[in-house]
Amino acid sequence: MNHEHIVSFVQPGSIGEEMGIEPGDRLLSMNGNEITDVFDYHFYAEEEEVVLLIEKPDKEQWELEIEKEAGEALGLEFEQSLMDEYRSCRNKCMFCFIDQMPPGMRQTLYFKDDDSRLSFLQGNYITLTNMSDHDVERIVKYRLEPINISFHTTNPQLRCKMLHNRFAGDALKKVDILYKGGIEMNGQIVLCKGVNDGGELERSIRDLTEYLPYLKSVSVVPVGLTKFREGLYPLEPFTREEAALVLETIHKWQDKIFAEHGTHFIHAGDEWYILAGQEVPRKEKYDGYLQLENGVGMLRLLLDEFEEGFRKLKGDARVRRLSLATGKLAYPYLKDMLKRLNQKFPNVQVSLYEIRNDFFGRQITVSGLITGQDLTAQLSGKELGDRLLLPCSMLKTDEDIFLDDFTLGDVESALQVEIDIVKSSGQDLIDAVLGNDV
Repeated sequence: MNHEHIVSFVQPGSIGEEMGIEPGDRLLSMNGNEITDVFDYHFYAEEEEVVLLIEKPDKEQWELEIEKEAGEALGLEFEQSLMDEYRSCRNKCMFCFIDQMPPGMRQTLYFKDDDSRLSFLQGNYITLTNMSDHDVERIVKYRLEPINISFHTTNPQLRCKMLHNRFAGDALKKVDILYKGGIEMNGQIVLCKGVNDGGELERSIRDLTEYLPYLKSVSVVPVGLTKFREGLYPLEPFTREEAALVLETIHKWQDKIFAEHGTHFIHAGDEWYILAGQEVPRKEKYDGYLQLENGVGMLRLLLDEFEEGFRKLKGDARVRRLSLATGKLAYPYLKDMLKRLNQKFPNVQVSLYEIRNDFFGRQITVSGLITGQDLTAQLSGKELGDRLLLPCSMLKTDEDIFLDDFTLGDVESALQVEIDIVKSSGQDLIDAVLGNDV
C-alpha cells in the first residue's frame, strides 16, 4: 500500500523548521523504513539519529540527517492525524449508543471507530476485533501504552453475542499478548441487565484480575438507553435495587483485590451510586482516578475540589444574578454546592435548572448529552439573570457547538442571555459563580 503523508503544519522553532520542511512536503521514509501510520512515525522519531526522506511539491527529494536528543519532537503534523485511514468498528453491539441516535445529525457522529491508534493517542476504548496479531505485536514492540480495552465480558460465547461478531470471543486472546509484553491496559464493562450482570459480572472480574498488574483498572458502567431503540436488542434500565446489587458485587471484589494487590482495580461508574441512592466513595477508593473519562469518580473529584476551594473563601456582599443548567445526574450535588456558596455570599443568587433529555430520552441523565434545543426549549421564559453558566461537557471539544449542531450563539440569541462555559473542576465552578475569573 502506498501511504501518502503530507505535512500540514511545522511547529515554529522546531527541528522540522530548521531543516527546511514546509507544509505540502511529503514524508517518504524514516531511517529507510516506509511509514505505515502514526505508530511507525512516533517510534522512529524517538531515536537520536533520524534520516528523513522528504519529497518537495516539485518532486525534488531531500534526504535529511538529523541528530537530536532522544524523544525530542520533530515538530511535524500531517493532514491525516493517524497518517492512515481510520478503522471503523466491525461489531454491532447490542448496547451501541451510535445505533440509538436519531437520524439527521452531523455525519461524523455516526462513525464508529475501533482503532487501537486512537486508544493510544486519545484514550478511546477498543474491542480488539479488527486487530491482527501483527497489530498487537506492534503495540508491544513500540511500547504504545496505555491501551484501553472494551471487555464487557470474558465469556467468549457471550462476548460474540453482545458484540454481534463471531470473532469477538477469540479477540480476547490478544489481551494475553499485551499482558505477556507488559503493556499497561485499562478496561471497561458496559453492563446490560440480564445479559452480562450477576454471575457473568463475577466471572468477568475474576478472570480480569489474572491480568494484574498490567491491567490497571476496569470500570463498570450501566448501559445508556435512548428512546431510539426500535429494532434493537430489548434492553431495560437497572432499578434502584439492582444498582445496589451491582455495587455490592463491586465493593466485595474491591476489598478482596485490595487486600491481595494493594489496588481496588474494579470501579463503579458514578451513575450506579446515584441510581442506588448511595454516597460516592472517598477518593482513596479510586486509585488516582484512572477512569475519569468513563464517569468513574467525577463526582467525588468535583466534591473534593469544591470543598477545598470553599474552605478558603471569606465571603462578602458582592451582588450577582446568574443561572446554571445541568443534567439530572449532577443536579442534587450542584444544588447543595450552590446553597453553601449562598450562605457565605448572600447576594449571589443562582437559579439552578435540571434539564430533561427530551432529545435522546429521559433515561439519559448526563450533562454531556444535553442538546442546544433542549436547553432553549426548557429555559425559555425562565429567570436566567445576567449570565447563564453551562458545563464544558455540553459542547464539542474546542468548538462552540452542541450535539444537535446548535451553536453557543444560537442558544444565546434564543434565550437572550450571555453564556459562560464552566470547566469541570470544583474550583472552576466557584470562580464562575463568584465572578473571580472576570
